[in-house]
Amino acid sequence: MIEVWHDRAVSDAKVPAAESVESHVRAYFEGHSVEVVVRDLGAGRREAVPDLRILVVSPGPRSDSWAYVTAGCWAAMEEEGHGLEFVMTARCRDQRFIDLMAMIAYYHCGGHQLDLEHSMPIGEPWVPGSACDHLLISLPYLHGPDLEHCPLPGGHARILWALPVTAAEIEFRRREGHEALEQLFDEAEIVPSDPFRASVA
Repeated sequence: MIEVWHDRAVSDAKVPAAESVESHVRAYFEGHSVEVVVRDLGAGRREAVPDLRILVVSPGPRSDSWAYVTAGCWAAMEEEGHGLEFVMTARCRDQRFIDLMAMIAYYHCGGHQLDLEHSMPIGEPWVPGSACDHLLISLPYLHGPDLEHCPLPGGHARILWALPVTAAEIEFRRREGHEALEQLFDEAEIVPSDPFRASVA
């Protein structure tokens, strides 16, 4: 994948939507540093999310964790003005998380169409040594509806949480349901940004 640091407007009809997502994220995370990484997914994948950006938000007043937010999924997938973007939290700034957000965007826009309460396999540990090797798409509980609901020209995006979880937790969810798994998370008081947390199932 080719990575380009963004410092100018990119001329494309869909770019204003990505820029609106960026403005929304910057407003929500006021007081935080926000880097914009423009991602070219490469030949054969570029068309799925042609204007993908990953917003990298440093710790600050809102949160002591890093946040990684997609901008470009809505533009690629919106239907009647409605679509999704995704946020993930982590303990540090790492290229691995930028790559993972690009992977989520391609998975969503390349044919799988994620939504609330869906999951996807990462194919490897979230970070080396982590038991988390899946992502669960959930409400962004760490940030709330002010981040989740993102108004855009001609519509709105929901920014949903890509929460790293274990295969055992995904299996539990299949058997018992999404709400039952979230109840376990609450009872265990998990730290979502801890890659080495114990599985609750």
